[in-house]
This record gives sequence, structure tokens and C-alpha cells, in this order.
Amino acid sequence: MPDHDGFTVEELLKLPRLAGLTLSPDGERLVTSASRPSRDGKKMLSALYELDPRGASAPRRLTRSREGESGARFAPDGSLVFLSPRRDPEADEDDPRGERNALWALPAEGGEARLVTGPPGGLESFAVARGSGTVAFATGMFPGTSGLEEDAAREKARKDAGVEAQLFTDYPIRFWDHDLGPRERHLRLLEDPQKERSEGKDLVPSPGRSLDLATFDLTPDGSKLVTGRRRETDELLRRDMTLVCVDTRSGKQRVLADDAADYGSPACSPDGRHVVAVRSARSTPDAPGDHTLFLFDLESGEGRDLLPGFDRWPEDPVWSPDSRFVYFTADDDGRLPAYRVEVATGEVERLTDEGSFGDLCPSPDGKTLYALRSSILEPPHPIALDLKSGEVRRLKSFPELEELSLPSRLERIEVRRDGRRIPSWLVLPEGSPEGGPAPLAVFVHGGPLNSWNTWHWRWNPHVFTSEGWAVLLPDPALSVGYGLSSIERGWGRWGSVVYEDVMAAVEDAASRKGIDGERAVLLGGSFGGYMANWVAGHTDHFRAIVTHASVWDLESFHGTTDLGTFWEREFGDPYEDPSRYRENNPRAHVKSITTPMLVIHGARDYRVPVSEALTLWTDLKRHGVPAAFLYFPNENHWILKPNDVRLWYRTVLGFIAHHALGEGWKPPELLA
Repeated sequence: MPDHDGFTVEELLKLPRLAGLTLSPDGERLVTSASRPSRDGKKMLSALYELDPRGASAPRRLTRSREGESGARFAPDGSLVFLSPRRDPEADEDDPRGERNALWALPAEGGEARLVTGPPGGLESFAVARGSGTVAFATGMFPGTSGLEEDAAREKARKDAGVEAQLFTDYPIRFWDHDLGPRERHLRLLEDPQKERSEGKDLVPSPGRSLDLATFDLTPDGSKLVTGRRRETDELLRRDMTLVCVDTRSGKQRVLADDAADYGSPACSPDGRHVVAVRSARSTPDAPGDHTLFLFDLESGEGRDLLPGFDRWPEDPVWSPDSRFVYFTADDDGRLPAYRVEVATGEVERLTDEGSFGDLCPSPDGKTLYALRSSILEPPHPIALDLKSGEVRRLKSFPELEELSLPSRLERIEVRRDGRRIPSWLVLPEGSPEGGPAPLAVFVHGGPLNSWNTWHWRWNPHVFTSEGWAVLLPDPALSVGYGLSSIERGWGRWGSVVYEDVMAAVEDAASRKGIDGERAVLLGGSFGGYMANWVAGHTDHFRAIVTHASVWDLESFHGTTDLGTFWEREFGDPYEDPSRYRENNPRAHVKSITTPMLVIHGARDYRVPVSEALTLWTDLKRHGVPAAFLYFPNENHWILKPNDVRLWYRTVLGFIAHHALGEGWKPPELLA
């Protein structure tokens, strides 16, 4: 393998991670959040930076604290509102908020940030009315408490009594990496955000679990809040996310949409007349539900599909300042381009070609679209798109991003199977390694409704190409960006159609010049980990397999994952007909596994519980399969802490080099 440093995990960790982008009302200020490892490497810390919309000046840091800041949005007066768990300097030592987020505001002219509100249950998300400056925010409150003061008293009583137990009567009880309780999610309104430490008004009293996971927005004058709200029914499979409009003065609610679909990412138009939301039709075992943008008239309540016949899945709608267009992104053939649709005519225009775009910010004059752009070869960085010429201009950001040089080159390849194209990205080491053709590392993406189209911090191919590997990133059936028919083809057929697509892509890549297909390994996380387990039981083609946060026993997974009923929409009712679960169950093929496997899992993963890894580990050891188990007690579905990221990459690279290339290996320091 190469004896140079190349692009190591240390170089990966040094890169600032940009997330979120917001533009001031006058179009003169652009702000993003950038994260870097803390000095001790135990966590990522974020801060807010101002970017120059003209692209000439370097970023200017706006905030600095031990706790970090994120989620910034501008208020109409130019002040910057953001989230931070930083301590309130005027709070008591036993501040019940602890390390949870509060809402802060940084004046337009600069200076110290002031606390807007710091509810005891923390602040999850917020929206700012672009005209009035009214703020709506989501926070947790104990059931039956009438205000934040009573909520704080309830928390103190539990803490003083040493009570950590929770009693659940509803489903689900947890999500990704946290319990859905004992607090309920409430939406509260601050009509005067200039008033410090206000607790605001509760807009939806006694919500139960109906506001969990809901997204929301305010009309410009703050008179209406549009939010998702889970249908309250005993039929778990029919708990779709409806869309409701709340009058913020009277509290009266009006249902905008209540059908067999989930509604999310609502965005109210600048003229206050409409709201647009992503509509995701309910899937069934017979077919996946399609996604589109739906437009609602806030006066009449009438709605219509804004993208009829658009065979891609839109995300993150944003209005133009004149309310004429809705901008959005949608996966398309290994990219994530920006689009806009004219509301009056329904005409859709694709605005970008290469790359993946997000955090779209249209300028007030309608001439420019600011965004964060990334690709498999580039981390997220700020750009300005001229909406007349289509020219994309890179804005000045951080030196580490501007000067990044990767040891890789990228090719777009495809193979056909049964008349269908199976596209992939192939990331190759730059130059010709002295050791001959490059060994092949195959990454299977998670999801499974996902696609390889952007930069990855967790599954970064350039750390592997730096070690001499060629990396294949296939998009088999179920991948998004290829039309609904591509998803339908793999729907409920993980172990047959999707597996066969992956192996066809592998066979094609292995036959290419400069690649050593005999020295191949396969790696995957989440659904990719499921596929790694399935592959292990169906072929001995690979010399090593890495399975991260993976589904192993599909039948038991239904009862242990956070949202078991969600999977019934694809695999059916397991109590009436478990056949699909059994047909696609990797565990049924454990006796066929001979390939060395590295199992990786975090104890705080509730989407794919650690019980899956423990069962897999027991089964592998019981059947004499060479294996290792990398266990993270304090990580969830993703490995996030910088020091853990180091251990992850070093363990994975050492394991595959040992088994596929014959290199000597010992566990990274401090692991053994």
C-alpha cells in the first residue's frame, strides 16, 4: 500500500463541516455554521460564521463558546437568531435546562448575544416570521403542566427523588437515539422576541405525541402557523402526518390535508397567501408511495399538486421573495440539483448540472440563488448561482476547503441487467500504484431510499483511495434519483433484486482495467450493513466484509426498532404473513458464511438496536466465522465523536488490509 500520508482520517477531521445557510432580509449578509473537533477530540464544536455574498472576503467568526451554536436565521430587524446550549449567565447553578438548547439573538450591529428563551425542556427547532419577527419554537413539556415554570418544578421533583423511569402508553417510545418522553412536544409562540426570557404562548395545548417529528413555519405576519400533526388513532399504520393551520391569536386549528400521506417541510409564501409542503404518499407492500410538492391556499384551504408528472422526489422547498417560484432540490442520477417551479404555470426548470445542492437562499432581488454545494469530490462549500446566466460562482470560504487536494479521480460507470441500467460512481487512486491494479472496496449505501451523490464524512472514499483502494459506490434498485419505477423494482425485494444489482455492479467494476477484482471487500452501514450481511451469506467473492449498524434478523427487528410499523408498509403485516420478512432475512443464511467479518455498532442506536449486532456476533462465533466486533457504548446510528471516528477508520482499514491484502494487523492503540 502507499507509504505517503495522502488524505488521512486526520486530514478529514481538520476540514470545517459547513451546515445550514441563511441570508439576511437585505441580501447583504450570509451566515453558516462550521463544525470542527474540540481540542480534546471528544466532540464536534460548531460556531457561526458570516460569509461575503460577493465572494471576496474570508469568513468572519460571529460566535464563540464552549458549547457551540447552530441553526441560525435572520429576523426582520437584521438580528441573528440561533440555537445554543451555552449557559445563561444570569441563571442559577441548578438551571433545569442543563445542556439543552436555548434560543439566542445576536444584534445586527454585533455585540453580545442575548437569551431570547430557554425552556427547561430545551428548544428543538424554531421559525421566524419574515415580516413581524414573531418566533415559534418547539420544546418538550411534562404532560399536564400549565407553563414552563411548572414544567421546571416537575423536572426538579423527579431529579430530587432520583426518578428516571418512564411510563409509556403510546407508540412509538423512542426515535433514532432518544426516548420520546417523559415530556411531550409543544409549539409555543413569542409575539415579542425582544422581551428576554419569555416563555411564550402554547399554541397546541395537550398535544400528546401528535407533534413528535413535526416541521412547521409561520406566515410573514405571524398570524398563522402551519405544522404537521400526527393523526391520533389507535390504528398504528394510519398515523400519517397531517397538515394543519393554527391561528396564533385564537388557537383555532384548521386541517389543510388529512389523507393517506405524510406532510412535511411546510413553507409559507412571502405574500402570506399559500403554503407549500412535501407530500409523501403512504406506501404499501404492493408499491412505494410517491413524493411531490403540494400547494395550499391559506384562505380557502384548497390544495393542488405543484409537480404533476415530475418523476423525482422533491425536498426542502423555499419561496422566491416575490412568491412567484418555489425552489427545491431532488435527487437525479447521482446528483442533487436545484430546481424551481413557477407557481402559476407549474413549469419546472432545472437550475444546476453537476454536484449536490442544499440550503437554498434566493436573494431579495431575484437575481441570485445562494446555496451549499458538494460532490463526492468536494465537501460542502458556499456558492452563488446567477439565475439569468446559470453561472455558478464559488464564494470564498475556509482555507482548508479552498486548498483541498484529494488523491482520487472520479468516473461515472454503469452496467445493464435485465434491460435496466445500474449506475455507480467509481473512485480511483490518482496515478498508477506501484503494486499493480488497485484492490476493490465496495460501499453499499444506507436508506435504502438513498443515493451516492455527495460528500461523506462517515463513509469517505478518499481515505480509502489514499491507502490504494479503488472504491465502488453503486446505486442499485431502491436508490432515489432514477424514477419511481426504480424504487418499485426493488420494493420488498432486498435479498433478490437489490442484491443482484449490487453484484452486477461489482462484477462490472472488477473487470475494468486497473482494478484487482480478486482482492475485493464489501462495506455497508444501516441498510448497507443489511446488504453486507446478506452478501456474506450468499457469496464468498469478498475477502472481508464490514457491517455497521446493520439489520441481521429482519423478523425480530420489527419489534425492536424505533418505528417497527413503518417497515410494514414495505414487508406487510408480520403477524398475518411473515413471508417477506423471512424471504429477506440474512440470519437464515448464517451457516453459509465463511468470509471474515467486522461488526460495528453503537449502543445508543435505536433505529437498528444493538441487539442486532449482538445476535450477529453470537451467530458468527457459534459458526466459527473469523470476526471482530467494534463496539461504541456512547455512539448512536452514526459515529460522531472525533476520537471514535479515528478508531473507526483505523480499525476498518486495518481489518480489510489484513484479510484482503495479507498485511499484518493489530488493533489501534487503546482498543486492545
